[in-house]
Amino acid sequence: MTTTSPLDLSIPADEPVIRFTRFVRAPRGLVFAAFTEAEHLRRWWGPSILENVVCEVDLRVGGGYRIVQRAPDGQEFGFHGEYLEIDAPRRVVSTFVFEGAPDHPAVETVVLEETAGGTMVRAETRHDSLSSRDAHVASGMEPGLRESYERLDALLEARAGLGTAPA
Repeated sequence: MTTTSPLDLSIPADEPVIRFTRFVRAPRGLVFAAFTEAEHLRRWWGPSILENVVCEVDLRVGGGYRIVQRAPDGQEFGFHGEYLEIDAPRRVVSTFVFEGAPDHPAVETVVLEETAGGTMVRAETRHDSLSSRDAHVASGMEPGLRESYERLDALLEARAGLGTAPA
């Protein structure tokens, strides 16, 4: 049985950013693959009530990704971005665009640090304004993020026979 690690979420009042850290009990290379390969990403990204019907990744600087999720009622939500920096298996920087609000792209930085027994994921999403950041938070970002990481735990456990660290 998988034990979920806590998600340490920070949303500073005076900065248009969302930051979080979360430990996963898997080697950094495997975590990097889960973040950057479509066949893995489609299995864990987003809440389980939404089906990832499109998941495309062109992992190179200037390349991009696109994910489209479908709700049970048929409504679809699209997200895409461009890769700005790739330092495998340590760091990925990309834009993040919710296609429902394309005028407000964010920049996401994900850093994967090897630690005893696994990998610490440190991430920051930097928006262009506090109002864009607040809209992202109000969209259900936190519960969706928590569920996504629970799904990532299950994927990594299946791939490597590993679970997550105890809370």
